[in-house]
Amino acid sequence: MPFVIGMDEAGYGPNLGPLVVTAVVWEVPGDPRKIDFWKEFAEIVAPDAAPHRQHLQIADSKVVYTPSRGLAALETGVLAALELWRDGGGVPPTFRELCRLVTSDAFDSTGEPWFDDSDLEIPHTAQGETVGDSASLIEAWRTRCTQRGLRLISIRSEMTSPERFNACTRRHDSKGRALTELSMQLLGRVWREIATRAGGFTPPVRQRLGHDREEIATGEDQSALILADKHGGRNRYQEFLPLAFGDGFIQCRAESMESSRYQIGGAEIRFETKSERHLPVALASMVCKYVRELAMILFNRFWSARLPGLKPTAGYPLDAVRFRGEIAALQREMGIADDVLWRER
Repeated sequence: MPFVIGMDEAGYGPNLGPLVVTAVVWEVPGDPRKIDFWKEFAEIVAPDAAPHRQHLQIADSKVVYTPSRGLAALETGVLAALELWRDGGGVPPTFRELCRLVTSDAFDSTGEPWFDDSDLEIPHTAQGETVGDSASLIEAWRTRCTQRGLRLISIRSEMTSPERFNACTRRHDSKGRALTELSMQLLGRVWREIATRAGGFTPPVRQRLGHDREEIATGEDQSALILADKHGGRNRYQEFLPLAFGDGFIQCRAESMESSRYQIGGAEIRFETKSERHLPVALASMVCKYVRELAMILFNRFWSARLPGLKPTAGYPLDAVRFRGEIAALQREMGIADDVLWRER
């Protein structure tokens, strides 16, 4: 069956905390380029706020979450999607279990003491009302998916520590190139997972036809549309695509400020500005933000427990400098290396 993958990140700008990249995979009937998820899920899911829970809000995480609004709306949408994906299997009860569920590798916080022996309960918002109050909407969403032949088959995230992000940035001497590499590595893992799920389907590869002509091996089961936001203003992505697709022949369709599009066999990948207008990307954006915000709660708890009165930080540059200065003496005392704490770019 064809599928649509939406990808996004959270935490690209901050100096503190992890970078989180997420891919969300939907099985769809027919041509994936013609699916309008907002139309398919009308009256159940919408990008605007839902103050009376008349629908589930799925939108760019910057719209759904602000510090003043808190996590409730963001958490409601993410946990509803997890329920939909797990088909009634429930939501993970803790942050660590969430990470184990959605990350491509087992959750590993080695070297980051703010994650050692600490955890958060899910739901995290007050009264724990996020899932329970949305049960009827989740069931309606599940029913609509069945009726329309749509299925959320995977949510996969990668939580990159400051130390790993620094190493990748130094290797490329570019923050934007580091983001693209990490995103394509995650896409490659998701692509292989889909291949396994499809019972042996493999990504398209070059077939030699003679006379220096090459053709892509394609099939209906390989039809895919992959949607992602632009990475740091980058317009050219072709050199990174083999990280996801191996030796598949890559055809560049367009490279501009608005959209960069490539064809790899039956798969089309688009890097677009404001890509969160697509529901799969918006949902990926929300999952990223939710995972990162929970990680930052643990980060701030670790430091404030040792420095009472310390104002928490979201990790963005100006406030991150303030926070780093206030914890500097304690950081030295605890022997925490700068590379573990601080993202250089």
